[in-house]
Amino acid sequence: MRKKLKWAGVIAVVLLIGAQFLQPERTNPALDESKEIRAALEVPVEVRAVLERSCYDCHSNQTKWPWYSYVAPASWLVSYDVKKGRRQLNFSVWGDYKKNRQINKLEGIADQVSQGEMPLKKYVVMHPAAALSKTEIDLISKWAEKERDRLSEPDSTEIIEK
Repeated sequence: MRKKLKWAGVIAVVLLIGAQFLQPERTNPALDESKEIRAALEVPVEVRAVLERSCYDCHSNQTKWPWYSYVAPASWLVSYDVKKGRRQLNFSVWGDYKKNRQINKLEGIADQVSQGEMPLKKYVVMHPAAALSKTEIDLISKWAEKERDRLSEPDSTEIIEK
C-alpha cells in the first residue's frame, strides 16, 4: 500500500511539473485611447478609480497578471477568466460597441454590481482590495444608470421624418 502511495505521489509531482510547460496566453493587447470607455462616456475620477481597482484585470486590456497566473493549474483558470471577462465586457474597446450594446452593458454593470455578482467572489478572495463597499456599489450603479439613460435619449442631431 505504501509503495502505491509513493508512486502516486511521484506521478502527481511529475504531472504538476509537466503542467508548467503548458502555459496559457497572457496578453494585454495594445491600447487605443480613443476606444476606451473614458473617451466615449463621462467617467468621473472616483468611478474610474473603482473600475480600475475592481474590474480592469478581467474587463480591459490592462490586466495585471499576478504571480499565480504563471503557475499551472491556476494559470489556466486565470487566463480563462480574463478571456471570458474581456469577451463579456471590455472597457478598453468600448468605442467599438454599438450604441445599443453600450446601453445594455451599462445596464448589466448596474445590475451585476448591485446584486453582488461582480466582482467575482473568487477574484475578491485573491484581491481583497477589489471588494466593493456599499458606497462604491451605489456609486457605480448610479453612474452606469445615468450614462445608460443619457445614451438612451434621442439624439438631437437625428432628423425626424414626418
